[in-house]
Amino acid sequence: MPFVFELYPSIIHNDSDTAQFAGLGSEVSTVAGQKVDQIYSALDSFSAFISSEVEADPNTNWPFVLVRSFSLKAEKTVELVALTNPAVLFMPIVHEEDREGWGSFAMESAPVYYQESLKNEGINYSTVEDLTNITVPFLYTHGRDENWTFTGPIEIQRPGPVLPFWQSYPLWFPVEGLMFNGFDMLVFPEIANQLPTTNLTLRALTTFVQLQDTRPGAKFGDVIVDSQIMQPIVENKKLVGVIIMKLPWIEFFLNLYVDGLTDTIAVIRSSCNIGIGSYFNNTNEMSYLINSTSADFLGQLDAHDPKYDDLVVSRVILDVDVDEADLPEGICVPTLTLDLYPTEELEASFQTSKPKLYTLVVVAIFFFTSLVFVLYDFFVGRRQRKFMARIKRQDQIVSNVFPAAIRDRLYEDEQKGSKHDGLLDPLGAGAAGAGGAPLADLFLETTVVFADIAGFTAWSSAREPAQVFVLLETIYGAFDKHAYRHNVFKVETVGDCYVAVAGLPEPDKDHAMSVCRFARDCLKTMKETTLKLEVSLGPDTSELELRVGVHR
Repeated sequence: MPFVFELYPSIIHNDSDTAQFAGLGSEVSTVAGQKVDQIYSALDSFSAFISSEVEADPNTNWPFVLVRSFSLKAEKTVELVALTNPAVLFMPIVHEEDREGWGSFAMESAPVYYQESLKNEGINYSTVEDLTNITVPFLYTHGRDENWTFTGPIEIQRPGPVLPFWQSYPLWFPVEGLMFNGFDMLVFPEIANQLPTTNLTLRALTTFVQLQDTRPGAKFGDVIVDSQIMQPIVENKKLVGVIIMKLPWIEFFLNLYVDGLTDTIAVIRSSCNIGIGSYFNNTNEMSYLINSTSADFLGQLDAHDPKYDDLVVSRVILDVDVDEADLPEGICVPTLTLDLYPTEELEASFQTSKPKLYTLVVVAIFFFTSLVFVLYDFFVGRRQRKFMARIKRQDQIVSNVFPAAIRDRLYEDEQKGSKHDGLLDPLGAGAAGAGGAPLADLFLETTVVFADIAGFTAWSSAREPAQVFVLLETIYGAFDKHAYRHNVFKVETVGDCYVAVAGLPEPDKDHAMSVCRFARDCLKTMKETTLKLEVSLGPDTSELELRVGVHR
Protein backbone atom coordinates (compact mmCIF):
# COMPACT_ATOMS: atom_id res chain seq x y z
CA MET A 1 0.00 0.00 0.00
CA PRO A 2 1.96 3.05 -1.15
CA PHE A 3 1.25 6.56 0.12
CA VAL A 4 1.99 9.57 -2.12
CA PHE A 5 2.94 12.84 -0.47
CA GLU A 6 2.64 16.03 -2.63
CA LEU A 7 3.68 19.62 -1.80
CA TYR A 8 2.47 22.65 -3.86
CA PRO A 9 3.73 26.30 -3.63
CA SER A 10 1.50 29.25 -4.48
CA ILE A 11 3.30 31.74 -6.78
CA ILE A 12 6.97 31.28 -7.44
CA HIS A 13 8.06 33.37 -10.38
CA ASN A 14 11.78 32.85 -10.84
CA ASP A 15 14.17 29.97 -11.16
CA SER A 16 15.87 30.79 -7.87
CA ASP A 17 12.64 30.56 -5.88
CA THR A 18 11.62 27.45 -7.77
CA ALA A 19 14.92 25.79 -6.91
CA GLN A 20 14.57 26.94 -3.29
CA PHE A 21 11.14 25.35 -2.98
CA ALA A 22 12.39 22.20 -4.72
CA GLY A 23 15.10 21.89 -2.08
CA LEU A 24 12.64 22.51 0.75
CA GLY A 25 10.10 20.08 -0.69
CA SER A 26 12.76 17.44 -1.19
CA GLU A 27 13.81 17.76 2.46
CA VAL A 28 10.22 17.57 3.71
CA SER A 29 9.34 14.56 1.56
CA THR A 30 12.55 12.76 2.50
CA VAL A 31 11.95 13.29 6.23
CA ALA A 32 8.31 12.19 5.80
CA GLY A 33 9.37 9.01 3.99
CA GLN A 34 11.92 8.20 6.67
CA LYS A 35 9.34 8.75 9.41
CA VAL A 36 6.81 6.44 7.73
CA ASP A 37 9.52 3.78 7.36
CA GLN A 38 10.37 4.23 11.04
CA ILE A 39 6.73 3.73 12.06
CA TYR A 40 6.35 0.58 9.98
CA SER A 41 9.66 -0.84 11.20
CA ALA A 42 8.66 -0.26 14.84
CA LEU A 43 5.32 -2.05 14.33
CA ASP A 44 7.00 -4.91 12.48
CA SER A 45 9.46 -5.35 15.37
CA PHE A 46 6.62 -5.28 17.92
CA SER A 47 4.74 -7.92 15.91
CA ALA A 48 7.83 -10.14 15.65
CA PHE A 49 8.40 -9.79 19.40
CA ILE A 50 4.86 -10.96 20.23
CA SER A 51 5.12 -13.89 17.80
CA SER A 52 8.49 -15.04 19.15
CA GLU A 53 7.32 -14.67 22.77
CA VAL A 54 4.35 -16.96 22.10
CA GLU A 55 6.51 -19.45 20.20
CA ALA A 56 8.99 -19.61 23.09
CA ASP A 57 6.25 -20.39 25.66
CA PRO A 58 5.05 -24.01 25.36
CA ASN A 59 2.04 -23.21 27.57
CA THR A 60 0.70 -20.45 25.28
CA ASN A 61 -1.22 -21.03 22.06
CA TRP A 62 -3.12 -18.72 19.76
CA PRO A 63 -5.57 -17.09 20.26
CA PHE A 64 -5.23 -17.38 24.04
CA VAL A 65 -2.37 -14.88 24.25
CA LEU A 66 -1.78 -12.22 26.89
CA VAL A 67 1.15 -9.96 26.09
CA ARG A 68 2.72 -9.25 29.46
CA SER A 69 3.58 -5.59 30.16
CA PHE A 70 1.76 -4.68 26.94
CA SER A 71 1.25 -1.08 28.03
CA LEU A 72 4.96 -0.57 28.69
CA LYS A 73 6.05 -2.27 25.44
CA ALA A 74 3.52 -0.35 23.34
CA GLU A 75 4.60 2.88 25.04
CA LYS A 76 8.24 2.22 24.07
CA THR A 77 7.15 1.47 20.49
CA VAL A 78 5.25 4.76 20.31
CA GLU A 79 8.24 6.64 21.74
CA LEU A 80 10.42 5.23 18.93
CA VAL A 81 8.20 6.93 16.33
CA ALA A 82 7.75 10.17 18.33
CA LEU A 83 3.94 10.13 18.53
CA THR A 84 2.35 11.89 21.51
CA ASN A 85 -1.29 10.91 20.89
CA PRO A 86 -1.02 7.18 20.28
CA ALA A 87 -3.55 4.37 20.06
CA VAL A 88 -2.08 0.86 19.83
CA LEU A 89 -4.34 -2.21 19.88
CA PHE A 90 -3.53 -5.93 19.97
CA MET A 91 -6.23 -8.32 18.73
CA PRO A 92 -5.88 -12.10 18.24
CA ILE A 93 -8.07 -13.89 15.69
CA VAL A 94 -10.49 -16.24 17.45
CA HIS A 95 -11.92 -19.02 15.28
CA GLU A 96 -15.23 -20.73 16.01
CA GLU A 97 -13.64 -23.76 17.68
CA ASP A 98 -11.83 -21.46 20.16
CA ARG A 99 -14.81 -19.32 21.23
CA GLU A 100 -15.86 -21.65 24.04
CA GLY A 101 -12.58 -21.22 25.92
CA TRP A 102 -12.35 -17.47 25.42
CA GLY A 103 -14.57 -16.54 28.39
CA SER A 104 -12.50 -18.32 31.04
CA PHE A 105 -9.26 -17.12 29.42
CA ALA A 106 -10.47 -13.50 29.36
CA MET A 107 -11.65 -13.49 32.98
CA GLU A 108 -8.39 -15.10 34.14
CA SER A 109 -6.06 -12.88 32.08
CA ALA A 110 -7.82 -9.51 32.06
CA PRO A 111 -7.01 -8.63 35.73
CA VAL A 112 -3.29 -9.18 35.03
CA TYR A 113 -3.50 -6.88 32.01
CA TYR A 114 -5.49 -4.24 33.96
CA GLN A 115 -3.00 -4.28 36.85
CA GLU A 116 0.01 -3.77 34.56
CA SER A 117 -1.70 -1.02 32.54
CA LEU A 118 -2.97 0.92 35.57
CA LYS A 119 0.50 0.85 37.10
CA ASN A 120 2.41 1.81 33.95
CA GLU A 121 0.00 4.61 32.98
CA GLY A 122 -0.26 5.99 36.53
CA ILE A 123 -4.06 5.60 36.69
CA ASN A 124 -5.38 5.85 40.25
CA TYR A 125 -9.07 6.63 39.74
CA SER A 126 -10.01 3.03 38.98
CA THR A 127 -9.04 -0.37 40.37
CA VAL A 128 -8.47 -3.82 38.91
CA GLU A 129 -11.56 -5.06 40.74
CA ASP A 130 -13.72 -2.27 39.26
CA LEU A 131 -12.60 -3.09 35.73
CA THR A 132 -12.88 -6.87 36.17
CA ASN A 133 -16.48 -6.50 37.39
CA ILE A 134 -17.50 -4.89 34.09
CA THR A 135 -15.51 -7.27 31.85
CA VAL A 136 -17.72 -9.39 29.57
CA PRO A 137 -16.88 -13.13 29.88
CA PHE A 138 -17.64 -13.89 26.22
CA LEU A 139 -17.09 -12.48 22.75
CA TYR A 140 -19.76 -9.87 22.23
CA THR A 141 -21.21 -6.89 20.39
CA HIS A 142 -23.55 -4.15 21.61
CA GLY A 143 -27.26 -4.89 21.62
CA ARG A 144 -29.50 -1.96 20.65
CA ASP A 145 -33.22 -1.42 20.19
CA GLU A 146 -35.05 0.46 17.42
CA ASN A 147 -34.13 3.78 19.10
CA TRP A 148 -30.45 2.82 19.11
CA THR A 149 -30.55 2.52 22.90
CA PHE A 150 -27.99 0.14 24.38
CA THR A 151 -29.67 -3.01 25.71
CA GLY A 152 -26.62 -4.99 26.83
CA PRO A 153 -23.89 -7.21 25.43
CA ILE A 154 -24.88 -9.86 22.87
CA GLU A 155 -22.74 -12.96 22.52
CA ILE A 156 -21.38 -13.45 18.99
CA GLN A 157 -23.26 -16.26 17.23
CA ARG A 158 -22.42 -15.62 13.58
CA PRO A 159 -20.11 -18.10 11.80
CA GLY A 160 -16.52 -17.30 10.98
CA PRO A 161 -13.64 -15.81 12.95
CA VAL A 162 -13.96 -13.03 15.50
CA LEU A 163 -11.42 -10.24 15.98
CA PRO A 164 -11.88 -9.26 19.65
CA PHE A 165 -10.59 -6.04 21.13
CA TRP A 166 -8.11 -7.39 23.69
CA GLN A 167 -5.18 -5.23 24.82
CA SER A 168 -4.67 -1.51 24.19
CA TYR A 169 -2.39 1.38 24.93
CA PRO A 170 -3.60 3.63 26.42
CA LEU A 171 -6.01 1.48 28.43
CA TRP A 172 -9.51 1.92 27.00
CA PHE A 173 -12.16 2.56 29.63
CA PRO A 174 -15.81 1.45 29.65
CA VAL A 175 -18.06 1.93 26.63
CA GLU A 176 -21.78 1.66 27.51
CA GLY A 177 -20.70 0.66 31.04
CA LEU A 178 -18.63 -2.31 29.86
CA MET A 179 -14.94 -2.84 29.26
CA PHE A 180 -14.26 -3.10 25.55
CA ASN A 181 -12.21 -6.29 25.97
CA GLY A 182 -13.83 -9.08 23.96
CA PHE A 183 -15.81 -6.72 21.69
CA ASP A 184 -15.87 -7.95 18.07
CA MET A 185 -13.99 -5.27 16.10
CA LEU A 186 -15.23 -6.70 12.78
CA VAL A 187 -18.43 -4.68 13.26
CA PHE A 188 -16.36 -1.67 12.14
CA PRO A 189 -16.26 -1.48 8.30
CA GLU A 190 -12.72 -0.10 8.18
CA ILE A 191 -11.40 -3.15 10.08
CA ALA A 192 -13.68 -5.68 8.38
CA ASN A 193 -12.55 -4.39 4.96
CA GLN A 194 -8.88 -4.26 5.90
CA LEU A 195 -8.50 -7.71 7.51
CA PRO A 196 -9.04 -9.90 4.39
CA THR A 197 -6.36 -7.98 2.46
CA THR A 198 -3.97 -8.24 5.40
CA ASN A 199 -4.68 -11.99 5.53
CA LEU A 200 -3.91 -12.36 1.82
CA THR A 201 -0.72 -10.27 1.75
CA LEU A 202 0.58 -10.78 5.32
CA ARG A 203 1.83 -7.18 5.05
CA ALA A 204 1.12 -4.07 7.09
CA LEU A 205 -1.67 -2.10 5.38
CA THR A 206 -3.03 1.40 5.86
CA THR A 207 -6.47 2.91 5.39
CA PHE A 208 -8.03 6.32 6.04
CA VAL A 209 -10.41 6.77 8.99
CA GLN A 210 -12.66 9.75 9.66
CA LEU A 211 -12.72 11.00 13.26
CA GLN A 212 -14.37 13.76 15.25
CA ASP A 213 -12.01 16.74 15.51
CA THR A 214 -11.20 17.07 19.22
CA ARG A 215 -8.79 20.01 18.90
CA PRO A 216 -9.55 23.25 20.78
CA GLY A 217 -12.22 25.28 18.96
CA ALA A 218 -13.59 22.34 16.98
CA LYS A 219 -17.38 21.96 16.84
CA PHE A 220 -19.44 18.79 16.89
CA GLY A 221 -19.47 17.40 13.39
CA ASP A 222 -16.04 18.77 12.51
CA VAL A 223 -13.93 15.90 11.27
CA ILE A 224 -10.32 15.13 10.56
CA VAL A 225 -8.90 12.18 8.66
CA ASP A 226 -6.18 9.95 10.07
CA SER A 227 -4.77 6.64 8.94
CA GLN A 228 -5.10 3.25 10.56
CA ILE A 229 -2.20 0.83 10.20
CA MET A 230 -2.97 -2.89 10.50
CA GLN A 231 0.22 -4.86 11.24
CA PRO A 232 -0.13 -8.66 10.87
CA ILE A 233 1.12 -11.11 13.48
CA VAL A 234 2.13 -14.31 11.69
CA GLU A 235 2.85 -17.83 12.88
CA ASN A 236 3.89 -20.49 10.36
CA LYS A 237 2.87 -18.18 7.48
CA LYS A 238 -0.63 -17.91 8.93
CA LEU A 239 -2.32 -14.74 10.22
CA VAL A 240 -3.03 -15.26 13.94
CA GLY A 241 -3.59 -11.68 15.09
CA VAL A 242 -3.05 -8.01 14.29
CA ILE A 243 -1.68 -4.86 15.84
CA ILE A 244 -3.57 -1.68 14.95
CA MET A 245 -2.06 1.77 15.40
CA LYS A 246 -3.62 5.13 14.65
CA LEU A 247 -1.43 7.41 12.52
CA PRO A 248 -2.57 11.03 13.14
CA TRP A 249 -1.43 12.96 10.08
CA ILE A 250 -1.64 16.37 11.74
CA GLU A 251 0.71 15.22 14.49
CA PHE A 252 2.84 13.48 11.84
CA PHE A 253 3.39 16.76 9.96
CA LEU A 254 4.02 18.73 13.16
CA ASN A 255 6.83 16.34 14.05
CA LEU A 256 8.75 16.67 10.79
CA TYR A 257 10.86 19.52 12.27
CA VAL A 258 11.96 21.03 8.95
CA ASP A 259 13.26 24.60 9.25
CA GLY A 260 11.78 27.13 6.83
CA LEU A 261 8.60 25.14 6.19
CA THR A 262 5.91 27.80 5.62
CA ASP A 263 2.29 27.36 4.45
CA THR A 264 2.82 24.42 2.15
CA ILE A 265 -0.03 22.27 0.87
CA ALA A 266 0.53 18.56 1.40
CA VAL A 267 -1.64 16.15 -0.56
CA ILE A 268 -1.63 12.49 0.45
CA ARG A 269 -2.76 10.35 -2.47
CA SER A 270 -3.64 6.68 -2.46
CA SER A 271 -3.60 4.43 -5.51
CA CYS A 272 -6.91 2.96 -4.27
CA ASN A 273 -10.18 4.62 -3.35
CA ILE A 274 -10.39 4.21 0.42
CA GLY A 275 -13.72 4.69 2.16
CA ILE A 276 -15.51 3.72 5.35
CA GLY A 277 -19.22 3.09 4.85
CA SER A 278 -21.68 5.97 4.92
CA TYR A 279 -19.51 8.04 7.26
CA PHE A 280 -16.75 8.55 4.75
CA ASN A 281 -16.71 9.70 1.13
CA ASN A 282 -14.80 7.26 -1.01
CA THR A 283 -11.65 9.10 -1.90
CA ASN A 284 -8.00 8.64 -2.72
CA GLU A 285 -6.65 12.00 -1.58
CA MET A 286 -6.42 14.14 1.57
CA SER A 287 -5.06 17.71 1.83
CA TYR A 288 -3.31 19.48 4.70
CA LEU A 289 -1.84 22.95 5.12
CA ILE A 290 1.44 22.57 6.97
CA ASN A 291 4.26 24.72 8.29
CA SER A 292 6.89 24.43 11.00
CA THR A 293 4.50 25.12 13.90
CA SER A 294 1.04 24.00 12.79
CA ALA A 295 -0.91 21.71 10.48
CA ASP A 296 -4.57 21.88 9.40
CA PHE A 297 -6.79 19.38 7.67
CA LEU A 298 -8.26 20.93 4.49
CA GLY A 299 -10.55 18.09 3.46
CA GLN A 300 -10.99 14.91 1.49
CA LEU A 301 -9.82 16.52 -1.76
CA ASP A 302 -6.83 17.90 -3.64
CA ALA A 303 -6.73 21.49 -2.32
CA HIS A 304 -3.76 22.83 -4.27
CA ASP A 305 -4.06 25.51 -6.99
CA PRO A 306 -3.66 23.86 -10.43
CA LYS A 307 -1.37 26.68 -11.61
CA TYR A 308 1.36 25.14 -9.45
CA ASP A 309 1.17 21.71 -11.04
CA ASP A 310 4.62 22.07 -12.57
CA LEU A 311 6.16 22.86 -9.15
CA VAL A 312 5.02 19.71 -7.38
CA VAL A 313 7.57 17.79 -5.29
CA SER A 314 6.35 14.22 -5.13
CA ARG A 315 7.57 11.16 -3.25
CA VAL A 316 6.17 7.68 -2.61
CA ILE A 317 6.22 7.34 1.16
CA LEU A 318 4.60 3.92 1.47
CA ASP A 319 4.79 1.09 -1.03
CA VAL A 320 3.90 -2.42 0.10
CA ASP A 321 5.82 -4.67 -2.27
CA VAL A 322 2.93 -6.88 -3.38
CA ASP A 323 2.22 -8.11 -6.91
CA GLU A 324 -1.47 -7.27 -7.31
CA ALA A 325 -1.68 -9.79 -10.15
CA ASP A 326 -1.50 -12.47 -7.46
CA LEU A 327 -4.49 -10.99 -5.57
CA PRO A 328 -8.18 -11.77 -6.16
CA GLU A 329 -10.21 -9.34 -8.22
CA GLY A 330 -11.45 -6.36 -6.22
CA ILE A 331 -8.56 -6.43 -3.73
CA CYS A 332 -6.48 -3.24 -3.88
CA VAL A 333 -3.25 -2.66 -1.98
CA PRO A 334 -2.79 1.12 -2.10
CA THR A 335 0.43 3.02 -2.53
CA LEU A 336 0.64 6.33 -0.65
CA THR A 337 2.31 9.32 -2.27
CA LEU A 338 3.05 12.71 -0.74
CA ASP A 339 2.79 15.72 -3.10
CA LEU A 340 3.99 19.12 -1.89
CA TYR A 341 2.87 22.47 -3.38
CA PRO A 342 3.83 26.08 -2.38
CA THR A 343 1.56 29.01 -1.48
CA GLU A 344 1.80 32.79 -1.74
CA GLU A 345 2.92 32.96 1.87
CA LEU A 346 5.73 30.57 1.06
CA GLU A 347 6.81 32.70 -1.88
CA ALA A 348 6.90 35.80 0.33
CA SER A 349 9.21 34.02 2.73
CA PHE A 350 11.69 33.56 -0.14
CA GLN A 351 11.96 37.33 -0.74
CA THR A 352 15.10 38.03 1.27
CA SER A 353 18.48 39.65 0.70
CA LYS A 354 19.81 36.50 -0.91
CA PRO A 355 23.25 37.78 -2.06
CA LYS A 356 24.22 38.62 1.51
CA LEU A 357 22.84 35.34 2.66
CA TYR A 358 24.80 33.43 0.03
CA THR A 359 27.99 35.29 1.01
CA LEU A 360 27.48 34.42 4.64
CA VAL A 361 26.83 30.83 3.68
CA VAL A 362 30.06 30.62 1.66
CA VAL A 363 32.06 32.16 4.51
CA ALA A 364 30.42 29.82 6.99
CA ILE A 365 31.19 26.83 4.78
CA PHE A 366 34.85 27.93 4.54
CA PHE A 367 35.23 28.26 8.30
CA PHE A 368 33.29 25.08 8.89
CA THR A 369 35.50 23.16 6.45
CA SER A 370 38.63 24.54 8.10
CA LEU A 371 37.30 23.58 11.50
CA VAL A 372 36.46 20.09 10.23
CA PHE A 373 40.04 19.59 9.00
CA VAL A 374 41.51 20.83 12.28
CA LEU A 375 39.20 18.62 14.33
CA TYR A 376 39.82 15.71 12.00
CA ASP A 377 43.58 16.04 12.41
CA PHE A 378 43.19 16.30 16.19
CA PHE A 379 40.86 13.34 16.57
CA VAL A 380 42.79 11.14 14.12
CA GLY A 381 46.02 11.87 16.01
CA ARG A 382 44.34 11.10 19.32
CA ARG A 383 42.87 7.91 17.94
CA GLN A 384 46.27 6.83 16.64
CA ARG A 385 47.85 7.45 20.04
CA LYS A 386 45.13 5.46 21.76
CA PHE A 387 45.54 2.68 19.21
CA MET A 388 49.31 2.50 19.71
CA ALA A 389 48.88 2.50 23.49
CA ARG A 390 46.42 -0.36 23.20
CA ILE A 391 48.79 -2.29 20.93
CA LYS A 392 51.57 -1.86 23.48
CA ARG A 393 49.32 -3.10 26.28
CA GLN A 394 48.29 -6.10 24.22
CA ASP A 395 51.94 -6.86 23.43
CA GLN A 396 52.76 -6.69 27.15
CA ILE A 397 49.89 -9.07 27.94
CA VAL A 398 51.02 -11.54 25.28
CA SER A 399 54.59 -11.32 26.55
CA ASN A 400 53.41 -12.09 30.10
CA VAL A 401 51.32 -15.06 28.98
CA PHE A 402 53.62 -16.67 26.41
CA PRO A 403 57.39 -17.18 26.32
CA ALA A 404 59.29 -14.96 23.92
CA ALA A 405 59.79 -17.78 21.39
CA ILE A 406 56.08 -18.62 21.29
CA ARG A 407 55.12 -14.94 21.16
CA ASP A 408 57.40 -14.34 18.16
CA ARG A 409 55.99 -17.36 16.33
CA LEU A 410 52.46 -16.14 16.95
CA TYR A 411 53.33 -12.73 15.49
CA GLU A 412 55.06 -14.29 12.48
CA ASP A 413 52.12 -16.56 11.72
CA GLU A 414 49.69 -13.67 12.19
CA GLN A 415 51.54 -11.71 9.51
CA LYS A 416 51.29 -14.74 7.22
CA GLY A 417 47.56 -15.00 7.83
CA SER A 418 47.69 -18.27 9.76
CA LYS A 419 45.19 -19.03 12.51
CA HIS A 420 45.94 -21.00 15.65
CA ASP A 421 42.54 -21.85 17.06
CA GLY A 422 44.21 -24.95 18.46
CA LEU A 423 45.51 -22.80 21.33
CA LEU A 424 41.95 -22.62 22.59
CA ASP A 425 40.76 -25.94 21.15
CA PRO A 426 43.20 -28.70 22.15
CA LEU A 427 41.13 -31.36 20.37
CA GLY A 428 41.78 -29.63 17.06
CA ALA A 429 38.15 -29.16 16.00
CA GLY A 430 38.39 -25.40 15.79
CA ALA A 431 41.72 -25.45 14.00
CA ALA A 432 40.43 -27.85 11.41
CA GLY A 433 37.34 -25.76 10.83
CA ALA A 434 39.36 -22.56 10.52
CA GLY A 435 41.87 -24.05 8.10
CA GLY A 436 44.87 -23.63 10.46
CA ALA A 437 47.05 -26.00 12.41
CA PRO A 438 47.46 -25.94 16.20
CA LEU A 439 50.68 -24.40 17.52
CA ALA A 440 52.28 -27.41 19.24
CA ASP A 441 55.81 -28.82 19.61
CA LEU A 442 57.14 -32.07 21.08
CA PHE A 443 59.80 -31.82 23.84
CA LEU A 444 61.33 -35.15 24.86
CA GLU A 445 63.81 -33.78 27.39
CA THR A 446 61.92 -31.94 30.14
CA THR A 447 61.56 -32.02 33.91
CA VAL A 448 58.34 -31.02 35.69
CA VAL A 449 58.20 -29.68 39.21
CA PHE A 450 55.12 -29.59 41.43
CA ALA A 451 55.07 -27.60 44.67
CA ASP A 452 52.26 -27.11 47.14
CA ILE A 453 52.00 -25.68 50.64
CA ALA A 454 51.58 -28.22 53.43
CA GLY A 455 49.03 -27.09 55.99
CA PHE A 456 47.57 -24.44 53.69
CA THR A 457 43.98 -25.62 53.91
CA ALA A 458 43.80 -25.43 57.71
CA TRP A 459 45.74 -22.17 57.76
CA SER A 460 43.59 -20.44 55.09
CA SER A 461 40.32 -21.50 56.72
CA ALA A 462 41.19 -19.30 59.71
CA ARG A 463 42.23 -16.26 57.63
CA GLU A 464 40.54 -13.43 55.78
CA PRO A 465 40.65 -13.64 51.95
CA ALA A 466 43.00 -10.65 51.85
CA GLN A 467 45.50 -12.45 54.12
CA VAL A 468 45.40 -15.56 51.93
CA PHE A 469 46.04 -13.37 48.90
CA VAL A 470 49.04 -11.68 50.58
CA LEU A 471 50.62 -15.07 51.38
CA LEU A 472 50.19 -16.55 47.91
CA GLU A 473 51.14 -13.37 46.09
CA THR A 474 54.34 -12.98 48.15
CA ILE A 475 55.45 -16.61 47.89
CA TYR A 476 54.58 -17.14 44.22
CA GLY A 477 56.03 -13.78 43.25
CA ALA A 478 59.36 -14.92 44.73
CA PHE A 479 59.01 -18.31 42.95
CA ASP A 480 58.49 -16.50 39.62
CA LYS A 481 61.80 -14.68 40.08
CA HIS A 482 63.59 -18.00 40.77
CA ALA A 483 61.94 -19.54 37.70
CA TYR A 484 63.19 -16.68 35.51
CA ARG A 485 66.72 -16.97 36.92
CA HIS A 486 66.94 -20.75 36.43
CA ASN A 487 65.28 -20.78 32.96
CA VAL A 488 62.23 -22.62 34.29
CA PHE A 489 58.82 -22.02 32.60
CA LYS A 490 55.87 -21.57 34.94
CA VAL A 491 52.87 -23.52 33.64
CA GLU A 492 50.17 -22.55 36.14
CA THR A 493 49.19 -22.01 39.76
CA VAL A 494 46.06 -23.71 41.07
CA GLY A 495 45.19 -22.69 44.61
CA ASP A 496 48.34 -23.40 46.63
CA CYS A 497 49.88 -25.59 43.90
CA TYR A 498 52.67 -24.22 41.68
CA VAL A 499 53.51 -26.12 38.47
CA ALA A 500 56.61 -25.40 36.35
CA VAL A 501 58.78 -27.18 33.80
CA ALA A 502 62.35 -26.91 32.49
CA GLY A 503 63.44 -27.84 28.97
CA LEU A 504 60.74 -25.94 27.10
CA PRO A 505 59.96 -23.84 25.20
CA GLU A 506 63.74 -23.44 24.81
CA PRO A 507 65.57 -26.85 24.99
CA ASP A 508 67.89 -27.19 27.98
CA LYS A 509 70.20 -30.20 28.31
CA ASP A 510 70.57 -29.47 32.04
CA HIS A 511 66.83 -29.27 32.59
CA ALA A 512 66.90 -31.63 35.57
CA MET A 513 69.61 -29.62 37.33
CA SER A 514 67.74 -26.36 36.59
CA VAL A 515 64.60 -27.74 38.22
CA CYS A 516 66.53 -28.98 41.24
CA ARG A 517 68.20 -25.62 41.75
CA PHE A 518 64.84 -23.94 41.32
CA ALA A 519 63.25 -26.27 43.91
CA ARG A 520 66.11 -25.68 46.36
CA ASP A 521 65.71 -21.91 46.12
CA CYS A 522 61.95 -22.20 46.49
CA LEU A 523 62.30 -24.26 49.69
CA LYS A 524 64.68 -21.70 51.13
CA THR A 525 62.46 -18.78 50.09
CA MET A 526 59.40 -20.47 51.57
CA LYS A 527 61.00 -20.68 55.00
CA GLU A 528 62.28 -17.11 54.92
CA THR A 529 59.04 -15.65 53.63
CA THR A 530 56.77 -17.38 56.15
CA LEU A 531 58.99 -16.16 59.00
CA LYS A 532 58.73 -12.57 57.74
CA LEU A 533 54.93 -12.82 57.27
CA GLU A 534 54.38 -14.30 60.73
CA VAL A 535 54.02 -10.85 62.25
CA SER A 536 51.22 -9.73 59.91
CA LEU A 537 49.54 -13.06 59.15
CA GLY A 538 49.69 -14.85 62.48
CA PRO A 539 52.07 -17.00 64.52
CA ASP A 540 51.25 -20.28 62.77
CA THR A 541 52.29 -18.88 59.39
CA SER A 542 55.89 -20.00 59.92
CA GLU A 543 54.63 -23.57 60.40
CA LEU A 544 53.63 -23.76 56.72
CA GLU A 545 55.99 -25.91 54.68
CA LEU A 546 56.59 -26.45 50.99
CA ARG A 547 56.26 -29.90 49.45
CA VAL A 548 58.08 -30.36 46.17
CA GLY A 549 57.81 -33.15 43.62
CA VAL A 550 60.02 -33.49 40.56
CA HIS A 551 59.29 -35.66 37.54
CA ARG A 552 61.69 -36.24 34.65
